[in-house]
Amino acid sequence: MKAFSNGTNSRLKVIVIYGGNSPEHDVSRTSALHIVKAIDLSIYETNLVAIDQSGLWYEFAHDLSSDEQSSYCDILPVAGSPINPIDYLTSFDTEKLVVFPALHGPNGEDGTIQGLLELFNIAYVGSKVLSSAICMDKIKCKELLSVSELLQTKWTSIHKNSIEKLDVASVDLIGDLFIKPANMGSSIGVTKVTDRDNLKSALNEAAKYDEWLIIEEAVKGREIEVAILDNGELKASLPGEIIPGAEFYNYEDKYDDGAFLQIPANLTESEIAEVQDLALTAFKLLRCRGLARVDFFFDEIGHQWFINEINTMPGFTPISMYPKLWDATGISYPKLVNLLLQGPLNEIPME
Repeated sequence: MKAFSNGTNSRLKVIVIYGGNSPEHDVSRTSALHIVKAIDLSIYETNLVAIDQSGLWYEFAHDLSSDEQSSYCDILPVAGSPINPIDYLTSFDTEKLVVFPALHGPNGEDGTIQGLLELFNIAYVGSKVLSSAICMDKIKCKELLSVSELLQTKWTSIHKNSIEKLDVASVDLIGDLFIKPANMGSSIGVTKVTDRDNLKSALNEAAKYDEWLIIEEAVKGREIEVAILDNGELKASLPGEIIPGAEFYNYEDKYDDGAFLQIPANLTESEIAEVQDLALTAFKLLRCRGLARVDFFFDEIGHQWFINEINTMPGFTPISMYPKLWDATGISYPKLVNLLLQGPLNEIPME
């Protein structure tokens, strides 16, 4: 690759953007490595753009032959020639370009990058600005879901400036609690609270990552996830179950292979159909596009499904649930990546 070279061959151009200035920076770099390895180089000319943790952009210029790809260990470097994002993006013929923003968390999954690409009429993988922003902000997502028939665990929110004056006894929730930053993924900043004396310290931990925080009642139920693929035909994967290796499905479980993933989940045919339908309902309600992973808790005693959250750019590491669910459903990792790239290029603009 050469800096700002948009190529002259007949292959379509793909830009994979990764890294980013969010706490999920390293997860993004791992996801991007495996996405790049899966891209069909006979169809696409692949370009890599790295964003460092300060927000600076770089063109990572490497020959993406199979030999070069195999030389990477388990994460893509953040290196290369500094670039101006606008100059770089507008150097391509946008009619033959699609961007895969393999970015997780704030400043990537929250509508910011999506808005930039929309300004220049560049096709990209994943949800548009509105749904990206809503699904990233757990509070606003929960508020919107509350008007639907989808059940949620009881919750409340608090601003970080109100932590010190919070009367712990006034929190009208029962049992164990989960404390989360409103705008974060990968279980970063999440704490399980079993003693109310620890509530404020858990809130202060979450406040390191966002100004708005969520307090949720813990649900005694099975953790079930469904992957959604929308490339012209909306499909739900077989559901999978997470059996945490830790007290809950935390960062280490997700990326150090600590949890056990049961795929497909041990559910009846009617239960599978039910949770798939709920996942599709949430996807359509929140106007998601391309892909999402929808997370639920299943209370077997009451036979109730509680929606937990929706991830519009789920992890793409080898042990991530989204690609594993599709592999179990009959779509391999490479095929999945190439289906996702085809979706935005084939999209019919709304009139």
